[in-house]
Amino acid sequence: MRMVDLIQKKRDGLELTDEEIHFIIEGYTNEKIPDYQMSAWMMAVCFQGLNKRETATLTKEMMHSGDIIDLSAIAGVKVDKHSTGGVGDKTSLVLGPIVAACGVPVAKMSGRGLGHTGGTLDKLESIPGLHIMISEEDFVKQVNDCHLAIIGQSAHLDPADKKMYALRDVTATVSCIPLIASSIMSKKLAAGSDAILLDVKYGDGAFMKTIEDAKILARTMIEIGESLGKDTRATISNMSQPLGNAIGNSLEVKEAIDTLNGHGPSDLLELCLQAGSHMLVQAQKTDSEIAARKMLEDVIASKKALHTLCAMVKAQGGDDEYIKHPEMFEKAKEVIAIKSFKEGYVKDLEAMTLGLVSMKLGGGRQTTDDVIDHSVGIVLNKKIGDFVKKDDILLYVHTNHGLSEELRQEILSAYHFSDDFVAHPILIDEVLS
Repeated sequence: MRMVDLIQKKRDGLELTDEEIHFIIEGYTNEKIPDYQMSAWMMAVCFQGLNKRETATLTKEMMHSGDIIDLSAIAGVKVDKHSTGGVGDKTSLVLGPIVAACGVPVAKMSGRGLGHTGGTLDKLESIPGLHIMISEEDFVKQVNDCHLAIIGQSAHLDPADKKMYALRDVTATVSCIPLIASSIMSKKLAAGSDAILLDVKYGDGAFMKTIEDAKILARTMIEIGESLGKDTRATISNMSQPLGNAIGNSLEVKEAIDTLNGHGPSDLLELCLQAGSHMLVQAQKTDSEIAARKMLEDVIASKKALHTLCAMVKAQGGDDEYIKHPEMFEKAKEVIAIKSFKEGYVKDLEAMTLGLVSMKLGGGRQTTDDVIDHSVGIVLNKKIGDFVKKDDILLYVHTNHGLSEELRQEILSAYHFSDDFVAHPILIDEVLS
């Protein structure tokens, strides 16, 4: 079998066998197939696509390219959640604790941010002392003890995806739906959970720009999960503006803590309650989403969810006093109010623009080697559907190095106004299963 023949076969729109896909992934992972041939094959996939069986087989081969985490020692149905990423998306920091506080084991491996999107691990590392890399044995013990662990991905988990993603990033093959789906699902399946809830986002701040593409990606991932025996569901959510009000690492952690205290932004809370309800049903805690939502609301009101986050932070070496007293987080040297230049309803708010501004302030990475400043970022005061008068404060910039006129203009360019009434956007459009 030769890689050049398989490139040509896919280029011509023909179907690959399971054995041929195994040859590609095994060969590339073990450096028998060079980058230039893998690049050519992935570009052929971008143009010709993969069918359901090919996509499922590709995912399975990537999943088995490294370690498979064994979570059988954890009691109960293990449910994992994955978001396709966005601006201000601190969902895991709220959703994990509220689901775990209901007695469902949440054994989660998360990633870092790059570019305009934030990473859960970067946010957690704004808590002094917290370790995001722990042994598999300690991971299992922690989930059994407090039902919650959020850690970084093992270096030996899904090495095929690590190599393929790095190559996709520099060969214009990132946006190919079969390659996105197999990348996400191979990691989720290798992480060992019994059921998976996907939060597939669309809009300006998401990788999928349209709801139609988000649904195609969601259905593709659901089909992969089901073909491999996992209960897989997806919410289709709107990322036309940042989620919640905070953008930036410690700012987002503090907003998550506010939400667990019952005082967070309504959109963040609603997304977590809806997603959490599906996770409790998947975990067989109840067969009613109404009952599940009531359980989640109760663990917030009783502070049980907040205590669960404290337990997780302490177990991973972090200082849980920061969760109890979020005013302890390091603050930026300067907070600058940005005022509106006109009157009207906010009709559009460019999430990607604001995410990039936060990155340029030091809150994100342009390259994987960049060092993050956890204290900087943005806190929104006006969002889509809000009425704004001239000189009203649109947002606050938290910065350690001032604010250039260029960045100020970038921020103002993110806001678009209408003289006519604008309704607040619907957050979750659909749930697919």
